[in-house]
Amino acid sequence: RCGYRLEDSEGSGPDGYPYQTDFPAKDEEDAASDATEGHDEGEQMYEGEYQGIPHPDEIKEARRAARMEARRKARQEAQLEDEDDLPDQYENIMEDCGHGRFQWTLFAVLGLALMADGVDSYVVGFVLPSAEKDMCITNADKGMLGLLVYVAMLAGALVWGGLSDKLGRRKVLIYVLTIDIVFSFLSCFAQGYGFFLFFRFCSGFGIGGSIPIVYTYFAEFLQIEKRGEHLSWLCMFWMLGGLYASFTAWGIIPHYGWGFAIGTEVQFHGWRAFILVCTFPAIAALVGVIFMPESPRFLLENARHDEAWMILRNVHDTNWKAKGEPERVFTVTNIKTPQTQEDEFIEIQSETGTAFQRWTVRHTTLLQQVMSNVMSLSAAELRLQGLFLVIVWFCLAFSYHGLGVWFPDMIKYMQYEEYEAKTRVFHRERVERFHFNFSLVNQIHREGEYIHDKFEDIEMRSVKFEHSLFENCYFEDIRSTNTFFENCTLKNTVFYNTDLWEEKFKDCRMENTTFLHPKKGCHLNFQEENDIVIYLVSFLGSLAVLPGNIISALFMDKIGRIKIIGGSMLGSAACSFLLLLSFSQGAVICWQCLFYAVSVAAWNGLQVISVEVYPTAKRATAFGILNAVCKFAAIIGSFIFASFIGITRIVPIFLAIAALACGGLLALKLPETREKVLS
Repeated sequence: RCGYRLEDSEGSGPDGYPYQTDFPAKDEEDAASDATEGHDEGEQMYEGEYQGIPHPDEIKEARRAARMEARRKARQEAQLEDEDDLPDQYENIMEDCGHGRFQWTLFAVLGLALMADGVDSYVVGFVLPSAEKDMCITNADKGMLGLLVYVAMLAGALVWGGLSDKLGRRKVLIYVLTIDIVFSFLSCFAQGYGFFLFFRFCSGFGIGGSIPIVYTYFAEFLQIEKRGEHLSWLCMFWMLGGLYASFTAWGIIPHYGWGFAIGTEVQFHGWRAFILVCTFPAIAALVGVIFMPESPRFLLENARHDEAWMILRNVHDTNWKAKGEPERVFTVTNIKTPQTQEDEFIEIQSETGTAFQRWTVRHTTLLQQVMSNVMSLSAAELRLQGLFLVIVWFCLAFSYHGLGVWFPDMIKYMQYEEYEAKTRVFHRERVERFHFNFSLVNQIHREGEYIHDKFEDIEMRSVKFEHSLFENCYFEDIRSTNTFFENCTLKNTVFYNTDLWEEKFKDCRMENTTFLHPKKGCHLNFQEENDIVIYLVSFLGSLAVLPGNIISALFMDKIGRIKIIGGSMLGSAACSFLLLLSFSQGAVICWQCLFYAVSVAAWNGLQVISVEVYPTAKRATAFGILNAVCKFAAIIGSFIFASFIGITRIVPIFLAIAALACGGLLALKLPETREKVLS
């Protein structure tokens, strides 16, 4: 139970924890004179007393008493009087500690960790257009890269979420950020596709565990009145990650010219610098987390009373000193904590055997505990609400990430159609003894004849030669993009220092054709301008969620989590219907921004309720499973929605509408946790 120590007391708590004062005891008369010294009795009178207005402290105490009485009756009805009252006790302690400088500092640090996850979600999509040229990545390999990164995040959410319930939130978050930073840095310099794929997989595995840990960590430092609102504010950092990635990609990746190369094998261009810059939020978060304490709620659940007490006192003193009330004393002397059999087992084993045996026992036991935590989530009292949460998470992630792929791909397809409409077609042209010294762009040449022609120091972009004849021609210093020769005949033709290799010639017949000093590998074309529309689309999509974030944060504790989730998902379904009216790039961007602005409230509500509905010992594990479900739904949604690009827009849009509507209606069946103490 919770005890309180007066300022003039000296001794030890009920469980023998000595917390002595640093000053001698005073008698009651001296204490009373000190308390009133320099103060006039009239100045201490509350101004609203004569008007019948209760003091704010009285309102706070009345609310606390009402909540405690309601929970006491609930326990009596359920015949749970013998259980420990750590949740109520901890909530009272957090209310005494207040909300101030400490929580805001932790908010900034954990926000940077969440921002790092948001940045990593955009990295691969932004670098692929450049990396595919730099490392000869095929379309199949591009798909594999995107898939493996999401699979890595899925595995990371499962593993790190479970470990943080056993090793601690702060400790595991340090591991997560360190892995992400190290492998992201290595991926900047990977020259081969295999190494790049491996490093990005490891980076995704690391950062994939950040979301379950960040929300769990921060929630355990918040009192019940602040929890919904401030967890929603924390969600804004994921949006800031998208803005940061879009803005830096826009400013760095198109600028190829300032890169450097060491021979033809080692190259460092703008997209690699972009990956390096994307590690900055994770580095800042890692530095901040190192100076943050462990969650006291986790420590209390693991019978580490003294450490938790010291951290709570530090939180209390930090907040009240910042508010100008340093005289406030942390009066908690004892917090009841259970000693579990698992703790005793590990303590006994840690003192016996060799070092290797102790290491084996610890890690085997840790794995067993994590698996036991996962399996216990299927208990009868959690099964139904857990199943509902899984379905709602899946429906939202399937639609959100599926449309997240559909929006930029649809814009690219519209651009491609517009570009194709401007293609110039040359049919049965005969060109003899001509010097081509100008670029060829967006052209198709069919059944042409080129005799004694010279192609020198030019660029070919989106050029196709079909059923054409090249005789006694000379190609030198050619830079090509999306250029192919199909069913052509080449006689006595020389290619010198060009990037036209065998893959560019499809079903061609060559007679006495020579390739001298060909450019090996894939090289970026410094003259080609990247399409900045994709960066702009991502930037505007990230910026559009700002109004939804603000509104959901302000109303999360006023109207409840369930109404926020259900209303947002049903509203997003209505917004998805408007996509049927998008016949231009501007319309797609407009409806994309509207969809993101409405759907973000559902994300905020889901993340808040996922923290609150599960007990402390299983909170991060359960959140990790839900986040893994989210990544799995994102993989399926991205694949399905992308497969309909250029075929039809009706199927993906109606799939999104159906998933959002079903998820929104089911969300209304979830338990409301607005007044729920973290169990």
